[in-house]
Amino acid sequence: MAITGIETLVYGVENINECVAFFEDFGLNLKSRSEECAQFQLAEGSKVEIRSIKDPSLPDSILQGTGVREVIWGVDSTENLEALVASLKTDRDLRRDADGTAHFKSDCGLPLGLRLYDKKKVLNCPDPLNAPGVAGRLNVSRKWRLRARPKTITHVVFAVEDFVASHRFFEERLGFRLSEYQIHLGIYMRCDGASDHHNLFLLDMNSGSAPGYPIYHHANFGVEDIDELMVGTNHMKRRGWSVGGLGQGRHRIASALFSYFKSPTGGEVEYGSDSDYLDDNYVPREWNALFGLQSWMTEQPEWIKNAQIEWHAKHMTEGMPAHIRSIKDLPDDGKLA
Repeated sequence: MAITGIETLVYGVENINECVAFFEDFGLNLKSRSEECAQFQLAEGSKVEIRSIKDPSLPDSILQGTGVREVIWGVDSTENLEALVASLKTDRDLRRDADGTAHFKSDCGLPLGLRLYDKKKVLNCPDPLNAPGVAGRLNVSRKWRLRARPKTITHVVFAVEDFVASHRFFEERLGFRLSEYQIHLGIYMRCDGASDHHNLFLLDMNSGSAPGYPIYHHANFGVEDIDELMVGTNHMKRRGWSVGGLGQGRHRIASALFSYFKSPTGGEVEYGSDSDYLDDNYVPREWNALFGLQSWMTEQPEWIKNAQIEWHAKHMTEGMPAHIRSIKDLPDDGKLA
């Protein structure tokens, strides 16, 4: 069962025109536009679809507010798509479109889809790095950029009621792999046909800055390097868009560079670069939530600034223990490794 990544993010928004302007400034390529829908397409073939939150074509959802209302996951073959559909149909409602796309809900009520996806190989050529005593780039300047042009949709994040139970659904029914567990905060997962550090993060809706009810949190779009990330950041600021909660920085988990912006779609949108890539030889780790969250960042939230951070990161050699089926099964300190 090879799900290879996010094929489409379907947004429900208050103001389609404002959201189109946002994503054009962000660097996405607008492919089509009507009164009801705008669609952007990235180099890998993935798409962003913008609809009114009142559009009757949007599925019902546990999620409150605007933002991503459905994630269509891409599948690499008809055989694998039909195997997934046959399994899901045994215990839930499932609807098919004329093109074969299957629509259903996770056990926790997240609207999801599965669609055949001819994912394109993305070409990049990041500049070599120089460091004191190490000339990776001799007599050559770094290339100049004018705009950021994201090529991939890397991951999406939702705050849910029970991130452990939701993780079990994606693992057992859709074949996702555990990447990391952030104590009392959430679980990072990747598709079985992808090498991204994570394609999905399930966040505890009662932790950190989450509001205490289910929401779309943010989506990450991949750019080549820190130069493209910062050029994009500068352009977004010049265009008047507001920086998101953590600003710019690097996470310790996944090693990823980030730049967050508040989005008129609801939630936030993130430029991402230089993240770890994983395969099935990788051993997941358990992290203290704050230790894993930051290596550095320009905008430290109040709940981080004066926190006493335990330096805790351990390998989970057995993965998520089989008896941990819900957040109620977690030990009081949350530690499993």
